[in-house]
Amino acid sequence: MQSTQFERILRRLATILSVVILTLCLIYTTTGILLSFYYEPTAGGAYNSLKMINTQVPYGWLFYRTHEIAGNGLIAIALMQIVVMFLGRQFSQSWLVAWVSGILLTLSAIGLDWTAMLLDWTQEGYWRFSIELGTIEAIPLIGEQLRNILTGGGAINTLTVQHLYAIHSYLVAAATLILAVVHLLALVWQEQQTYTAETFNQLPETSLVES
Repeated sequence: MQSTQFERILRRLATILSVVILTLCLIYTTTGILLSFYYEPTAGGAYNSLKMINTQVPYGWLFYRTHEIAGNGLIAIALMQIVVMFLGRQFSQSWLVAWVSGILLTLSAIGLDWTAMLLDWTQEGYWRFSIELGTIEAIPLIGEQLRNILTGGGAINTLTVQHLYAIHSYLVAAATLILAVVHLLALVWQEQQTYTAETFNQLPETSLVES
């Protein structure tokens, strides 16, 4: 069955959004690497190092702000991508890789924001993380183990900041970038396959017989 013009537009929009997502991932990763040269992942040093980046490091405020905007934009565009794919009725089995990578990408983008909540070591981030820890600890069977992994087995301190920084920078960020690449490749491949199938279906029957 041929797709409608609306569905074709949504498929193209999904591909464009995947390019935007990958661009935001690259911006987020690049600015994060630049910030890591001055950021100090300790209970007391985190706040002071970010303050120094914003006030003393040349263009530090620009990189820090760009990092925040890219992170928030990544979540918004990833959620928008899921809606666009849903409206485009992209439910066939051939879209499985695009769907799985898109959903995991959205979750990892949210994970980036979640693991960064304590990295600025402000009162808002501290108490927000404390509440989140209570929720995590209430998870049956694995709640206590997850809490110990995040906090280092004790109270919220320097070790907690270091654990979250490692998870944020080396695990979640890398996973997000890989998923963004996979998602883009899956959409580009699927769009090419769909275009080829539609072109073949539009050929006159006489042309098919002669060939």
